[in-house]
Amino acid sequence: MPPEMAEVDWPALRQAAMQARDHAYAPYSRHPVGAAALTEAGRIVTGCNVENASLGVTLCAECGLVSELVRTSPPGSKERIIAFACVGPRPGPLLPCGRCRQLLHEHGGRTLLIDHADGPVALERLIPEAFGPADLP
Repeated sequence: MPPEMAEVDWPALRQAAMQARDHAYAPYSRHPVGAAALTEAGRIVTGCNVENASLGVTLCAECGLVSELVRTSPPGSKERIIAFACVGPRPGPLLPCGRCRQLLHEHGGRTLLIDHADGPVALERLIPEAFGPADLP
């Protein structure tokens, strides 16, 4: 097991995601989602989904999490996330949608560990050959 995986307290990360889920605004889908991530600085940041009547502009829990990451990081820094857990109303981990996988790639990179039913997996397994900042001039 890679050393960075051994340092992640997955039960605590899942618990933080469950607590965030309790704040979700999901009156249309009735599918509350909470997400939690561990940063390289050892902080846990969270987010929850926030729906809108148009549904197309609904904010996934990952959007709230990344906003919180950026808002609470020291000005001028780019604190990275190293582990991520997401939960919905059913037992077990919930995997991010495609848009959110791209968002997580931007703030954690391909080695970001994602909570998965089979055990943590690197984000690069969920979004191989992802487009990222290195692809821009």
